[in-house]
Amino acid sequence: MNLIKKTMAAVLTFFFSMSIWAQTIDASQRSDLNLRAGVTEISNEVYDLHMLMFMVCVGIAVVVFGVMFVSMYLHRKSRGVKPANFHESVKVEIAWTVIPFIILIAMAFPAAKTLIAMEDTSEADLTILVTGSQWKWNYRYMDSGIEYFSNLATQREQINNKFEKGENYLLEVDRPLVIPTGQKVRFLITSDDVIHSWWVPDFAVKKDANPGFINEAWTNVIEPGVYRGQCAELCGKDHGFMPIVVIAKSPDDYAQWKADEISAIETAKAEEERLLSMNMSMDDLMANGQKIYLAKCAACHMPNGEGLPGVFPAIKGSDLALNDRAGHIDILLNGRTGTAMQAFSKQLTLSEIAAVITFQRNAWGNNTGDIVQAAEVHAYANGQ
Repeated sequence: MNLIKKTMAAVLTFFFSMSIWAQTIDASQRSDLNLRAGVTEISNEVYDLHMLMFMVCVGIAVVVFGVMFVSMYLHRKSRGVKPANFHESVKVEIAWTVIPFIILIAMAFPAAKTLIAMEDTSEADLTILVTGSQWKWNYRYMDSGIEYFSNLATQREQINNKFEKGENYLLEVDRPLVIPTGQKVRFLITSDDVIHSWWVPDFAVKKDANPGFINEAWTNVIEPGVYRGQCAELCGKDHGFMPIVVIAKSPDDYAQWKADEISAIETAKAEEERLLSMNMSMDDLMANGQKIYLAKCAACHMPNGEGLPGVFPAIKGSDLALNDRAGHIDILLNGRTGTAMQAFSKQLTLSEIAAVITFQRNAWGNNTGDIVQAAEVHAYANGQ
C-alpha cells in the first residue's frame, strides 16, 4: 500500500511540475516540434488549450501505466499471489465509464470557448478578400479598392540548385499582405480554380479556399513584424511554390502604406491612359513580352512555348497564336473556364498583355508579323 501511495504522489508531482513548466517556459526555448504560441490572443489561447489537453493526456497515461506496472509488480506470481477469479464488477464498469465522461466534459468547456472565439468574425475593423489560384494569392481590401497578386519571389536559379538557397527559401513573395496591428482583420477566403488553404501558423489561422464558397477567419496581431505561411492543401504542380507573407504594421505606418498604394493606383491608371494613345515598336513589344512570358507563362507553357503534352497546350505553332488574333486577346484577358488558364486582366496592364501577345505571335518561329497594341486590347475588353 505504501508503494502505491508513493507512486501516486510521484505521478501527481510530475503532472504538477510539467504544468508549471508548460506555462512558464519562454517562447524562444520551445521546441520547433511543438505547436507555436503565435503572436495573437487567439493563437496563444490555442497554444494554451493544446498544452492543457497534452498534459491531461500525459497525466492519464502516467496514472494508467503507473497503476498497471505497480499492480504487475505487487501481484506477480513469484510472490505467491493468486489471480482473482471474477467475471464482472459493476463498480469498475461504472468507474471507467463515469471518469472518462467527466474528463471529456471538463476538456470540452475550454475547447468550445476557444473554437467559438476563433469563428467569431463580427465587428471587424478591416475586411480582406483572399483568393487562391494556381499558384499565387490575390488580396483585395474591401474598404479601399486596393488589390494585387502575391507571387513567389524566390529565384528560379535557387530552385534549380544553381544559386545558394536564401534564408527564406520558398517563403518569400514579391508583394506581401499588409495589415495593421491592434485591429481585428477579417479574411474572406475563396478560390478561383481548385482547393487551396491559407495557413499562417503565427495567427492560428488555417482555412480552406474552396471554389464557389467563402470561408471566414480573423486575426488581431499584437506586435509589428513579418509572418510567413504556405498553402496547406495540395493544389497542383506548383503547390510548394505558393507562400504567404504578412507584414503587420503599426496603425500609423499602415495608414501611410494605404495612402501610398492608393496614390500608386491612381498614377498607374493615368499612365495606362497615356499608353493607350501610344504605339510601341515591335522590338519594344517583343522585349517586354518576353520578360512577362518568362515570369507569368513559362511555368506551364515552357520557355520554348512547347507546353507539356497532355497537360498544358503548346503556343508554338498553335492555331490560336498563328490565326485567331481575337481569341488570343480574349484568352489572355478572361482565361478559359475549366482549365488552368487564368484571366490576366487583373494581373497585367493592358500594355503588358499587348506585349506578351505580340511576343507569343512572333516567337519560336511563329513569325506572324502581328503587332498588338494596348489600345486594341482595351477596345476588345470594352466590347468595341
